[in-house]
Amino acid sequence: MGPTRMQFIQYAPAALAVASVTVGPWSALAAAAAGAGAWAVNASAPVLRSLIACGLTTSGCGIAAHQILTSGMDPLFALGLAVPAGAAALAHHRNTAGTLPALPVTTAAAGAGQSSQVQLITAWWAEFISGPTQTEGRKLIQPGAVLAHLALDVGDDHLSFNGVITLPQGQQVRVKAADIAAVYQIPVSQVEMGDPKHYAPNALPVTVHLKKAPEQPQITASGTPTTPEELWAAHVAVPEGAMPGTTLTLTRYDGPLDWEGIATRARRAIGAVNLQDLAGNLDLETIQIALAPTDKPSQMGVRVMKEHALMHGTMLSSVVDELSMDARGYVRLGTYIDANAALVPLAQPGSGARHLYLVGGSRSGKSGVLEQVLLSAHKSRIAVILASPQAGTIAGAGLAAYCGDGLDEAMGALRLAYALMLDREARYRSPAFPFTDPLVLFVIDEAHMLLSVSSPYHAEAKAIVEQLTRRSLKRGIGVVLATQTPLAEDLGNSTVIRSQLLIGGGAVFLRCAKGQGSLVGANAVEGAEGIDLSRIPSSWPGQYQKVANRDMSGLHTEAAAGPEDGTFGLGYLLTPGSQAVQFRSLHLDVPPASLAADLPAVAIEDCDAWRHREAIAQTPTVDQRGKNLIGSLADLLTKAQHGASALPQQRVQNSPVGTPGPLDSSDGMELIKPRILNLLREESIPMTAETIARKLGTSANKIKPRLTELKKRDEVTNENGLWRAA
Repeated sequence: MGPTRMQFIQYAPAALAVASVTVGPWSALAAAAAGAGAWAVNASAPVLRSLIACGLTTSGCGIAAHQILTSGMDPLFALGLAVPAGAAALAHHRNTAGTLPALPVTTAAAGAGQSSQVQLITAWWAEFISGPTQTEGRKLIQPGAVLAHLALDVGDDHLSFNGVITLPQGQQVRVKAADIAAVYQIPVSQVEMGDPKHYAPNALPVTVHLKKAPEQPQITASGTPTTPEELWAAHVAVPEGAMPGTTLTLTRYDGPLDWEGIATRARRAIGAVNLQDLAGNLDLETIQIALAPTDKPSQMGVRVMKEHALMHGTMLSSVVDELSMDARGYVRLGTYIDANAALVPLAQPGSGARHLYLVGGSRSGKSGVLEQVLLSAHKSRIAVILASPQAGTIAGAGLAAYCGDGLDEAMGALRLAYALMLDREARYRSPAFPFTDPLVLFVIDEAHMLLSVSSPYHAEAKAIVEQLTRRSLKRGIGVVLATQTPLAEDLGNSTVIRSQLLIGGGAVFLRCAKGQGSLVGANAVEGAEGIDLSRIPSSWPGQYQKVANRDMSGLHTEAAAGPEDGTFGLGYLLTPGSQAVQFRSLHLDVPPASLAADLPAVAIEDCDAWRHREAIAQTPTVDQRGKNLIGSLADLLTKAQHGASALPQQRVQNSPVGTPGPLDSSDGMELIKPRILNLLREESIPMTAETIARKLGTSANKIKPRLTELKKRDEVTNENGLWRAA
């Protein structure tokens, strides 16, 4: 194997010196041959200048030495001329050592070829950045900053490498992208370095594109992109697009408005995607696009639909058999975008109950989801305690063992659920599953009415819900909490409640009001990063035209809304250990309570908390500051008994004629119900609980529980807080 180009250039002056000593003046021919050879191998201009200067010096010294030897003079004089000739040769060697050859760019053919490229990349890095350098006096960019875990990516149209800049512990990487670009003579834009905030100070990943493939979109002969890949490259993957730097690979194509694919960004996470920007790039409506995160952060599933796959919904009556819990504790809540069943857990085998976090604004389908949950719990023989601060909003309230309907009553339901947890903790010192007592689902609708700072029960409700979400699962009590927004204010600014709900079960995210549905920043949820619930549209494509076609025959009082009339129930479902996926809850084509198969509501076990439920519901569990929460059932029952005996008796003086007199404390609780019924039947007008209490001469706190019990018997009705006889 002959000498390399670098070896030829570096050692040519030394060869000239030897030739000059041997042949004398004829060495000029050798010098001319060396210069021609250097030109033939494409040596750079600095190398040629160094070669000419050094060649003249060494050739002159060699010719003088030849003349001294031929004239018979002392050979030591000729040997002295070797000193300047050697110095010139050494200077030329150093000059050419600092000028490195260009990297060879080859295709992905041979492992040996890649190995030589890796050696060149490593040599450049050591020579200019980390050391040891082969050039004396060279100032390194950062000594010791070695390139570890080097990997090469070679293709027909690209060449890149990546690795980790590594330093000893206690040091910080100071190598910049501009430094690397200068070493490898490439634009700074072709060097990608990791964010130092996300890595250790002494280890920073880097990717260097020595040759980048062209990112120009494939334009058709007419000059207009037509295929999904071309449209994606031209409008979405560009720097100002919704997903810059990505490429689209189709997995299904049934037309320009009906296809699926995978968007990929090479070795970089795609991150949050603005669905409105993506729809604008593709000239579509937001409802026509669905995104599905994959296991790889650098990939995102994309689906474009001419007609949304969930527009026609899944009827509740068609999946009745799937509403009960399966062996894993899951029940069906709806349908995913890929037509698979959307399941949520209500229990976990070998552990206990599960939580569920539900977010949805007005007309988002939140109440329908709660009614489905109540029906699934009923069919799975799970007892339900329902707290509904906004009275009369849950149609399936009759499936609950206890219903707190109204703000005060809902607070009483919270107290009862907390007391039941304390009761079970006292009885289940070593909890075992399955329980002999039934699983319990504690459902809180419109939880913000109890938890927000503006609520009169804020401190107590927040303390109780925090304890329930932390401690209740192993006691067989799950919490289903529904609010209108994912904002911290709706949960009383408690980070504990939401984190415990998400850890202990699934989450359902439906449409929210504008500006209140962003799951980013302080409201970010792992697995649902970047989703903005306010961007879920309220109607399907073409709905405006449907409304414009007017029917003037009169109001259809018996017509029910179909799944095509709105996007209610459309949102995202997040289950433990997965990403949020678009789904739609079941369409309530029949009232859920009608599918209860005439089974009675599952009762709570006979225990101290249940037997004293009425007294507990009216007994605050915290002090006036809301700091100290009662920690045992015995203390709570003691406070309930003392509180009941200390209640002042209210009497009404000068009662109007025909109005029942004041309620004496000797009257039993059961005597209140007949008086309520008589009053409502005699007055024949709807009244609030406060009006009924005033006419009966007692407190509203005593009247409201009796009204709830009468409502369960269908003896009274409640419409928007107004009570009347049935």
